[in-house]
Amino acid sequence: MKLILGSGSPRRKELLAQIGVVADDIRPPEIDETPLNNELPRPYCVRLAREKALAVQADDDDIVLCGDTTVAVGRRILGKPVDAAEAAQFLYMLSGRRHRVITAIAVRRGDKIWQRDVVTQVKMKALSDEEINWYLTTNDWQGKAGGYGIQGPAGALIPWIGGSFTAVVGLPLTETADLLRAAGLPIMKANT
Repeated sequence: MKLILGSGSPRRKELLAQIGVVADDIRPPEIDETPLNNELPRPYCVRLAREKALAVQADDDDIVLCGDTTVAVGRRILGKPVDAAEAAQFLYMLSGRRHRVITAIAVRRGDKIWQRDVVTQVKMKALSDEEINWYLTTNDWQGKAGGYGIQGPAGALIPWIGGSFTAVVGLPLTETADLLRAAGLPIMKANT
């Protein structure tokens, strides 16, 4: 049995390490992440996590872990910005408002899939042009849903969250540990 992390995210790899889990292999799947017509953020995120888990090549006894994180403002899905201009647009949209960060995880072993999703409320402070320009120069927005990463410099822009910090970073650890155990991975066991 091998654990395969279906994600190229260094943040997910680091979060797994916090609970003593190291993937035997990393195989980010290539799937189309375009939202379906009228698809809402939470079902979108859940669908992507499942599709990623199904797209990873693995032996029947291997455990595949995949996730997807989506930032939602109302019904609008904010993915990873393509450039600094789109990142700025996202930050202006999030400025002074609460939004939701949805992280869905899917664990597959053979033909069985276990899934969970976690919704965290996040408030971004009212941002000045200077703060937005400063954040854009850090390049920390690159590859991040909604154009920011709470665990980096953007942490200074977020005065409040309601829910799971690790889910906002990209992998809710409590739920992930539960799903990995359900799939048969012996984690968080005392050495006796």
